[in-house]
Amino acid sequence: MIETLLIIEDEKLLGSELSRHYRQSGWEVVLVSTLGEAKTLLMQKNLEPLLILSDMNLPDGNALDFMEFMKKHAGYAEWLFLTGYGSVPDSVRALRLGAYDFLEKPCDLERLDLVVASASRSAAIQRRLVDQTRQGYRRYSPDAYIGHSQQAQGIRQILGKLTQVPFSALIIGGESGTGKGLAARILHYGGSRAQQPMIEVNCAALPRELLESELFGHEPGAFTGASGRHRGLLEQADGGTLFMDEIGEMPLDLQAKLLKVIEDHKVRRLGGEKEISVDVQIVAASNRDLEQMAQDSTFRSDLYHRLSVFKVILPPLREAVEDLDELVPLFVAEYNAKAGKQVRAIPDEVWKQLKAYHWPGNVRELRNVIERCVLFADSPIFPGQWLQLPGQQLNKVIPLSSGDSLNLPLDGSMALDDMERFIIKTVLDRVDNNLTAAARMLGATRETLRYRVKKYNLKMVDG
Repeated sequence: MIETLLIIEDEKLLGSELSRHYRQSGWEVVLVSTLGEAKTLLMQKNLEPLLILSDMNLPDGNALDFMEFMKKHAGYAEWLFLTGYGSVPDSVRALRLGAYDFLEKPCDLERLDLVVASASRSAAIQRRLVDQTRQGYRRYSPDAYIGHSQQAQGIRQILGKLTQVPFSALIIGGESGTGKGLAARILHYGGSRAQQPMIEVNCAALPRELLESELFGHEPGAFTGASGRHRGLLEQADGGTLFMDEIGEMPLDLQAKLLKVIEDHKVRRLGGEKEISVDVQIVAASNRDLEQMAQDSTFRSDLYHRLSVFKVILPPLREAVEDLDELVPLFVAEYNAKAGKQVRAIPDEVWKQLKAYHWPGNVRELRNVIERCVLFADSPIFPGQWLQLPGQQLNKVIPLSSGDSLNLPLDGSMALDDMERFIIKTVLDRVDNNLTAAARMLGATRETLRYRVKKYNLKMVDG
């Protein structure tokens, strides 16, 4: 890919020489002699140079003032400055404003080539980061929290406001499956730290010793098996966001260490002697009532009060059933794309069952149900027989295409994934694990059934 180099130079001879040299080096060079011309190209004609090589003092102004203005109004580019009479204050200001380098004329071309090559690598990395941030924002804007209920509209409004303020800590509450991870990503990618890392950790998924090492890091020899240095998640998230899911499961002694990091903005690795400065935005989530836990002394009250600068409580799906009108088609389209299906029509009876169910697993459970139904679909009509929502019918006979049948307990005693695995395994057992025969009995395609067999690690024989 040919990248663009913008040269701003009022000395015609030098400008022509630089332009010719870098065109021969593979750059697309744009040469202007004034800041006004450069501004027109950048602001009105949307020129996006990877690198800007500029004289310091031009007929219509100072290039440092121009760079300071353009960094706020145009895309990312690295800036290199050339000047015939450089000064220490100018060079200091240039670097403070984010210039890559500040060189005095006359500058040897070989040296300039080295600086240009280094600056272009830096600019390419930064541009990729900016592009990823833009993609993250498009995917995780407040509108990504789907729903037209009053509850969903309220959450979108809160998230939108929070992305505009530089908060240090925040708690996201709500039942399991309500979208706490999604809300955390919206807050990160929509806020001022979007170009910095977002690190996630599930505090319930790690034992105490491993969680401590993962969060705070360790030095070699800090404990048995610590053969090398490890930068903890707090260090890795420096400048960005640390999303701590299920923080209510964190041991009390680690809560005290975390509080110290938040208060002092410093972390000490296990076995380390020095403290390392960190600037981290903490987003903590829990499906438990942290305020009640703090009152019961099962969660540190000082940490709770430090984290709860803001609180966002996500509503359960059963309190916003009207959001199914948007969520169901969204998930159907998602799994259509993943499985190559063409499910389009959702019968009224299916909508009736979906809206009558209380969704204890919230949006996560809804997603799983839609996934199963779409993957088992053999026509554009949503297959309601695969909903299998617990409690709606105590005992239902699932008909198979061969005329055989299968009884399932639909009283809540069997999880959805367990039901699906049970159905597939039972049918495979009846046909000696023959995939083609099982697919025929279930009214599914071989590809769909193979996907589910692999998911549940079941035996099959292609035939």
